[in-house]
Amino acid sequence: MTWNLLRLLPLLLPLLPAAGLAQSQVQLACTGTLVEARGSAELKRPTKRLRFSLTLEAEAASADGALAELQRRLAAVRRKLQELQVQDLQVTSPNTWQRPAAVQANLQLSGQLAPERLQPLIRQVGALLGVRLSPVATEADKAADRQVRQLLLRGAYQDALAQAREIAAAIGLSEVRPIEVQLEGGGAPVVMRTMAADAGVPPFDPDELPQPVGRLSLQVRFCAR
Repeated sequence: MTWNLLRLLPLLLPLLPAAGLAQSQVQLACTGTLVEARGSAELKRPTKRLRFSLTLEAEAASADGALAELQRRLAAVRRKLQELQVQDLQVTSPNTWQRPAAVQANLQLSGQLAPERLQPLIRQVGALLGVRLSPVATEADKAADRQVRQLLLRGAYQDALAQAREIAAAIGLSEVRPIEVQLEGGGAPVVMRTMAADAGVPPFDPDELPQPVGRLSLQVRFCAR
């Protein structure tokens, strides 16, 4: 029964609940030589959407004046973002601080938009008064996350298994079986710095942005005999 469970382990790993994957462990005893291997897998994914963020600033002689100007600029930015069909728009509350000759106010906006709207985001929204664009991140389709996770799990486990077999063969052993699996974290979104561009030159191309990358690593202990 124990041996059957061990043979099924690579197939069961993708079915573990997502919330517990980062710390999941399977432990069994080893009656042979302990071999430890770290496996990893990486998969480039198509870009489904872009996530952007920007800072909006305004300045006036008084706090009331700075906030009023910030509110006017925010209305202009909102209109333009609505034209670009931005989704999940989030706006923070404003901050103000006293400078030597004026009061400055700012707030942050973030949201998601289609990749083909990268150019108008940079040129049209970025050109509005008080706007400072931050890096743009590419995001993959979340509906495919589970399938991608399973592919990464299998790939990382097979990588670790191949290493364990090489080590076992080098010391004259022929059989390896997993006794412990520890999963590690995944990858983060890739960002691109937005920049100003002159009229007449080629537009910013979303296809040139680095694709979202899924990554997964795991540590496996094998019992070699």
